Amino acid sequence: MPLQNRVNPLGELFSSPARGLFFGNRGGRFHADAKTLTARRWASRQWICCVLDFKGRRRDVWGRFYTELFFLDEPTALAAGHRPCFECRRKDAEAFVEAWRKAKHLPERPYVDAMDIILHGERLDGRRKRLHRRDVNTLPDAAFVLIEGEAFAVRGDTLLRWTPDGYASRMPRPRGVTVDVLTPPAILAVLSNRYRPHWHPSAEAPEGGATCHKLPSRFDGVSTQRKRGWRRRLDI
Repeated sequence: MPLQNRVNPLGELFSSPARGLFFGNRGGRFHADAKTLTARRWASRQWICCVLDFKGRRRDVWGRFYTELFFLDEPTALAAGHRPCFECRRKDAEAFVEAWRKAKHLPERPYVDAMDIILHGERLDGRRKRLHRRDVNTLPDAAFVLIEGEAFAVRGDTLLRWTPDGYASRMPRPRGVTVDVLTPPAILAVLSNRYRPHWHPSAEAPEGGATCHKLPSRFDGVSTQRKRGWRRRLDI
């Protein structure tokens, strides 16, 4: 049976035979000797996203040192609150830090520890995933939102429905509504400052750009006045 080492955009760990493009860790080991999860879901604030192959290294997955985790792609890892690793992804990590500096209007690049403190507060609400309310129109590409219990990635004018095997379908990005955002705000700012994450191939538009996922009725074909009324009743 596969280990419970796959990560979804909410940061939850689950078992799946599907394979992703990246792996990472959360600062150390938090699994038991039997290769099962304990009550913990992280070892430290250092949540990173790594490449699968680096200098020919072979890992003893869920061995003595780390609880290795696997992601469909980098937007998934970012939504869960992981940042690029400085050892195996130096170029991407430096681009991430520079985009962070620009977003925060800092005179020089921040230290990694300072970024990790901010990210840890933004990705968690106690032991649960922290959600952030945002206007869907303001979100950059690769941001993740939660709609009717499902995770969708923003890509241009569309939302891509996430599954462990890839992006299964797409729908138009709704307009004029506030949504639950999974991606931490600091990472949203990094994405807005031209950090370009690595997508799974299934994110590419299908031939003809067809949409194949129905827009939830709460967003579909409603007037601005009705949307405002719904937001008041739903406290959004």
